[in-house]
Amino acid sequence: MHVANIHEAKTHLSQLLEKAIHGEEIWIAKAGKLMVQLVPYDHLKAPRQLGLMKGMIEISEDFDELPQDLLAAFNGDT
Repeated sequence: MHVANIHEAKTHLSQLLEKAIHGEEIWIAKAGKLMVQLVPYDHLKAPRQLGLMKGMIEISEDFDELPQDLLAAFNGDT
């Protein structure tokens, strides 16, 4: 793990990026507190496919209706 302060990160950004790309953990600290971790972009993840759960989930007709007793509780009318 490599910890850099903000000044070092600005000065050596290219080197820090190369280290992160090759698997080293790179953290950037501000005032001694870890703030940011540099990680390589994972472009190998497959994009999400829409519709994979089609036909497997059923939503009732009244799913968005709020029961009156719950509505009263939210309004403070207990």
